[in-house]
Amino acid sequence: MNTGQYISGIGHIGLIGWLLLGDVFAPAPEPFEVTEVAVVSPEEYERIVGMQQPPETESEAPQPPKPVDVTDPEPVQPVTEPEPQPVPRPEQPEPVQDTQPRDDSPDVAKVLPPEPTEVQDTPPEIAPPPQEDVVLAPKESVRPKPRPAPRVAPEPVAQPAPESKPDDVVREEVRKDDAGEVQKEEADATAPEEAAKEIVTEAEDEPARAPVSSLRPKTRPAAPAKRAEKPAEKDDLQSAIEKAVAEAAGGADKPAPADTPAAPAGPPLTAGEKDALRVSVQRCWNTGSLSSDALRTTVIVAVRLSEEGRPDAGSIRMVSSSGGTSDSARQAFEAARRAIIRCGASGFNLPKDKYAQWRDIEMTFNPEKMRIK
Repeated sequence: MNTGQYISGIGHIGLIGWLLLGDVFAPAPEPFEVTEVAVVSPEEYERIVGMQQPPETESEAPQPPKPVDVTDPEPVQPVTEPEPQPVPRPEQPEPVQDTQPRDDSPDVAKVLPPEPTEVQDTPPEIAPPPQEDVVLAPKESVRPKPRPAPRVAPEPVAQPAPESKPDDVVREEVRKDDAGEVQKEEADATAPEEAAKEIVTEAEDEPARAPVSSLRPKTRPAAPAKRAEKPAEKDDLQSAIEKAVAEAAGGADKPAPADTPAAPAGPPLTAGEKDALRVSVQRCWNTGSLSSDALRTTVIVAVRLSEEGRPDAGSIRMVSSSGGTSDSARQAFEAARRAIIRCGASGFNLPKDKYAQWRDIEMTFNPEKMRIK
């Protein structure tokens, strides 16, 4: 309760003190500017204003412009056109009089009837129409026969031009041109060899069909002659024995016939010749269709080659296999067999003087490394 009284008393004392002492702290007033003014009477004011206005001057009124004399234009005289001159008429020639006498007789040829024609009783002979060759369509379509080719490839290749050289890459023939700006190196045209999807020996022959006409039955063979009597048989047997003994005795005196001349043996194949044969076979060896198990299988394949370097398809056999099952070995052997037949269709490039060395060869088909023995 005392606190409120103290606050109220302090407030009142402060208010009273501000009212009493508030002007002490007020700023000093600024000085006023005073201008002196003179008092003027109305008469003097009118006199001063009249002196400032300019005197009025009388202006002359503008005179109207003089009227302009307008004269009538002279009348236009009409232009006279010249009279047209008459056109002279062409002179008509006089009609020519016929000197020949006029024939007033009518034309009798149009009035006379035509002469009667002779009518024959026998009709004319009519030639028979020409016979047209009728070609009947076959009831069964002929099965297309694959063309035999010396080379086998996954995709058939058409027969190249005769002037093209065999190569795996197709190139156009380039000839030296003197007129050209850029000189290109001369090159012969190349094209891949003709190939088919199957081997020449495996090409399908045309299927045999039923004969158009049946053959005439053969006559019955004649009855065999009756055997001779037993004494005659004994004589023939004795003569045959004597003849054989004589030939044996005479053959002992004769020299033995010479054996068939052996093929040239020559030196063994060099490493370069073996490597060339391996590369040529490996070019046709397609391992993309083999299974993963067959790719881990190694097979040794034996083959016999002819003197022209062509493999004998019937002599290709599997010597041994390793690294897989029997199914994977068979699959790897079939891929190797196809590679040998395809690349050897045109003959391997081997020296003929060493035929005895490469007549029977063994190839090791290993997906990692291929070897030839």
